[in-house]
Amino acid sequence: MTTELAPSRTSSAPAAHSPLRDRRVLRARVLTLCSTLALVVVVLISASTGTVNLTPIDAGRLVLGHLVPGLPWMSDGSYTPLQDQVVWQFRLPRTLLAALAGAALSLAGVLLQAVVRNPLAEPAILGVSAGASVGAVSVVAIGALGAVSVSAAAFTGATVAIVAVFLAAQKNGRIAPQRLILAGVALGTFFSAVTSYLTLTTDAQNVFSVLFFLLGSVSAATMQSLVGPSCALVVAAVVVACTVRGINALSAGDEAATALGVPVNGLRALLLLTAALLTAAVVSVAGGIGFVGLVVPHVARLLVGADHRRLVPLALVGGALFLSTADLLARTVSAPAEVPLGIVTAMIGAPFFLWLMRGQAADAQGIGR
Repeated sequence: MTTELAPSRTSSAPAAHSPLRDRRVLRARVLTLCSTLALVVVVLISASTGTVNLTPIDAGRLVLGHLVPGLPWMSDGSYTPLQDQVVWQFRLPRTLLAALAGAALSLAGVLLQAVVRNPLAEPAILGVSAGASVGAVSVVAIGALGAVSVSAAAFTGATVAIVAVFLAAQKNGRIAPQRLILAGVALGTFFSAVTSYLTLTTDAQNVFSVLFFLLGSVSAATMQSLVGPSCALVVAAVVVACTVRGINALSAGDEAATALGVPVNGLRALLLLTAALLTAAVVSVAGGIGFVGLVVPHVARLLVGADHRRLVPLALVGGALFLSTADLLARTVSAPAEVPLGIVTAMIGAPFFLWLMRGQAADAQGIGR
């Protein structure tokens, strides 16, 4: 990464490095396109999988029929109202929410890794997920579902966690990456303790709902559930598009960024708030889902390098593909029972991540490929 950001010392340096950059740009475009096509396939397979038998082509036709008025197969009896309802109202919102949540968590991981300059950072270090869990579990435990929804309470809890971490991480008007990590870990542990206490003291019939939320699920998704993550992604995309060069400079270090004229403290605060917004929007509708913000950005960085102009698009599509695939597995591996989404992402992500780290370490020592 520093090779790409460092200014050239001779007139021949840009020409020497341009072939490498060109290859990485081409690789990033190809991988992003292939991941996008794979995501479409997974969405159609997920929309067609279940007790009501349909093919992916049938699911695609039904979705297209809702997007394009007047298509003949929507009114000639080709599909029953039940098939239409199952695809459009239940399966499609679920798989779209999984894709949006995966993209949001992956982008949040990318931004946090730039903020703290650590490729192993992930959204959970902010304590946002734990704060959202306190809000959601409080509603379930108290039984005030009629007054406040679980999603609204989770978002409120996440907002409280954001503000608390942000204030604790500041020193002399400056946000220190080390203090940010420590504050996130400390407050996350505190919020987890509160959640555990609420879970232990609530009625027995509420425990399953609490645990299912804490482990993550998109089973209750509706089209309305897509609004929050979609809006958060749009806001985050605008922020990244406007600050991508500054993000690259910030990843190289505060001194390098300052020398390039980047307002380090302001940019770090903006990226922190953006990552927290993404995480809160996801947790409020899908619960706690781990490993996406850690594994996907790291894999994308290994594939296309650390330049965020290439990294961000691949991380977005890769996160969507990863979590939508994990949701499909969660629905099918133990059918008719359903496995919480957080369990699937951990079981897939942890071994794969360890394998990647082992391969990277072997390369560094000249062993292996």
